[in-house]
Amino acid sequence: MSIDIGSTVPAFELQATGGHQITQADLTGQYTVLYFYPKDSTPGCTTESQDFTRLHSEFQALNCQIFGVSRDSLKSHDNFKTKYEMPFELISDPDETLCTLFDVMKLKNMYGKQVRGVERSTFLIDPNGVVVEAWRKVKVPEHAETVLESLKSRT
Repeated sequence: MSIDIGSTVPAFELQATGGHQITQADLTGQYTVLYFYPKDSTPGCTTESQDFTRLHSEFQALNCQIFGVSRDSLKSHDNFKTKYEMPFELISDPDETLCTLFDVMKLKNMYGKQVRGVERSTFLIDPNGVVVEAWRKVKVPEHAETVLESLKSRT
């Protein structure tokens, strides 16, 4: 099963930074940006997270929360979040629960070898827990701004 636009996010429960347990219930009641990224502290992922951090107050003003998701450990997430002063939680998905639900695990070419990894993707979820927008194969420059503009057009 893959989540797409119009799908309701199914039940899940995962650990996040700050000692939080995140479930699908946490993705209701307000808009949610769920952005999937390959790895903590790599250049593209750092830039993307800094962009969402820079625009965080604008997302909040539109009743929207943000969560970053990768397969990294909570310890790695805590270090990444602290180093870059991210005002939102990072969800640890080592067993690829959410990554599989959102179909972001892909074969990618890395230095001439096929490797399985997270395809950078972002999903906008409405207050009812329904996916209303999906960006796949995301390119980092201007992406957070694009997501914010989409949110503004809905609120």
